[in-house]
Amino acid sequence: MTPTMLVFFILVLLVVLLAIRMPVAFALGLSGAIGLLLLRSLNHTTNVLGSLPFTETASFSLTIIPMFTLMGMLAVKARIAEQVFAVAAYLFKRLPGGLGVAAIMASAGFAAVSGSSIGTAATMSKLSVGEMRKYGYPLPLASAAVAVAGTLGVLIPPSVFLVLYAIMVGESVAEVLAAGIIPGILSAFAYAAYMIYAMRKHTARTAAITETMSISEAVEVAAGKQIQVEQRRGLPSDGWHYDARSISTVPVPQANVEGTDYTNIEHVRQLPWRGVARIGILFFIVLGGMYSGVFTPTESAAIGALVAGIMLAVEMFRDGFKAIVGAFIEAFKETAGTTSMVFSIIVGSTVLSAFFVQAKVPRMLTNAVLGWGLPPHLTLGIMLLALIPLGMALESISILVITVPLIYPVAMELGFSGVWLAVLIVKLIEIGLVTPPVGINGFVVAGTANIKASDVFRGVLPFVLVDMAVLVLLFFVPAISTWLPSLVRV
Repeated sequence: MTPTMLVFFILVLLVVLLAIRMPVAFALGLSGAIGLLLLRSLNHTTNVLGSLPFTETASFSLTIIPMFTLMGMLAVKARIAEQVFAVAAYLFKRLPGGLGVAAIMASAGFAAVSGSSIGTAATMSKLSVGEMRKYGYPLPLASAAVAVAGTLGVLIPPSVFLVLYAIMVGESVAEVLAAGIIPGILSAFAYAAYMIYAMRKHTARTAAITETMSISEAVEVAAGKQIQVEQRRGLPSDGWHYDARSISTVPVPQANVEGTDYTNIEHVRQLPWRGVARIGILFFIVLGGMYSGVFTPTESAAIGALVAGIMLAVEMFRDGFKAIVGAFIEAFKETAGTTSMVFSIIVGSTVLSAFFVQAKVPRMLTNAVLGWGLPPHLTLGIMLLALIPLGMALESISILVITVPLIYPVAMELGFSGVWLAVLIVKLIEIGLVTPPVGINGFVVAGTANIKASDVFRGVLPFVLVDMAVLVLLFFVPAISTWLPSLVRV
């Protein structure tokens, strides 16, 4: 069997293993092991399987992954997402589709500390999809907006995807993370612009949300029920978050609220601004410490996790010591599960990558692509577009670890920036996160919001088109991605 035929056979085998639902890590490792066995020998294969997984993962730089993951989990438990959504709902209440814009902007803010697309989508769908459905938002639009906005977690730093890319190809972690900031913000504004356009004929609005007001109450204010909600505000404050069902059973004292100004400074002060402040603090610690040279990227991730833990303890202080310990245990468990998944995929991908390298696949691919004689941008564009159908069938991290070792050498040979390439690849992976049949973010939103996945995917197409427009802009204007890294180069 020639090397070319062997590579084709291994790729087909990988697809078959994934199709029969073998765990991704095992499918990658088994395909690579069989390839090495057929290419070299049993002794060589066992040596690779015995040493390569350890040598590739026993790296101090990889500890940044569990640290960023832990920081995100602690941020979830500290209710930062809920607080940011409340503030965003107030700020954007006068816009058409303001509640949807709030969900998108809150997702962008929460992505800045969670680093997780799935975590962002799951958290925001719990907070916002139900409320948007109550007040006139089409279900496909409301759910798709949250699913797509959740993908910002893999672009806005800290991002596990960007960190993995940097480690795999040897680029600066700090520069690659910085490259995702402006494209991430640009994507968030593009999603918000489409939401405003789609909801321009609707009157769905959000309202002032105070620290002691539930999301349901806030939306009632937006719907013109200010008096009822203000009457509830007249109840003795005991720190509980009342919902509509519980308050309806409580005697409500009459209050004269005629002429109440719901935009006055007192109501603004009552918003949970601490959530926004906490995001700013974590963002400053991670990126500020990294780019100032005070911390290494790994140290900044660890300190960020420590500070997020302190924020969690402060937020839950009134709930008691037992509740705080329980929240920490849950965060550690979820971090362990996510980290184990990521590292198992890394191990499997290193075995497959070893086969690719020994079969000289990167060199063959580079020579073949250069032999097309096409302009460099067109050549790279064709290779990147191949990621879209891959995203329709494969899990996102799998796409990253399989394709980056193949695309990166070609891009370097063509003279492109590895930092710019990171943004393009991750942006395409974002599209895969919401594209059926895999589209994991769509299933996450459907599960947490208790709706059909088909409803989510019906609303995804316009947002994918928006993403493609942003991608084209990033492709033809590399400075959007490379300007900030050039200023903070360390």
